[in-house]
Amino acid sequence: MRNLVIEPTSKTPKVILNADLGIFEITGRSIPEDAIGFYRKVLDWIEEYSKSPLPETVFKFQLEYFNTSSSKCLLDIFRKLERMHKNGHKVQIRWHYDSDDEDMAETGQDYQALLDVPFELVPV
Repeated sequence: MRNLVIEPTSKTPKVILNADLGIFEITGRSIPEDAIGFYRKVLDWIEEYSKSPLPETVFKFQLEYFNTSSSKCLLDIFRKLERMHKNGHKVQIRWHYDSDDEDMAETGQDYQALLDVPFELVPV
């Protein structure tokens, strides 16, 4: 399976989905006008990866800011990871946030409460 790398823009985050290592990252700002269009290729890629994942998958999220439509897409990503976890695969979500950003910490806690998958809050 080929890795997926999407370079950041002023409105979209950097995305690195490395199938060889099972390490995925989304970093930066996510305020695209068409979040569903932007995240569709990410969701499709994860769906394909989930058919034959590595023994361990780690997904690091380090977003400075994201809009409401991006938050729905993030939840869709989390649900796919949760499904992998429930199917017996080791999955770890790491939510990195600025230690001074209470809103982003709270958002991570909200996602953590919604999901049945290992979800680590990581202040930086």
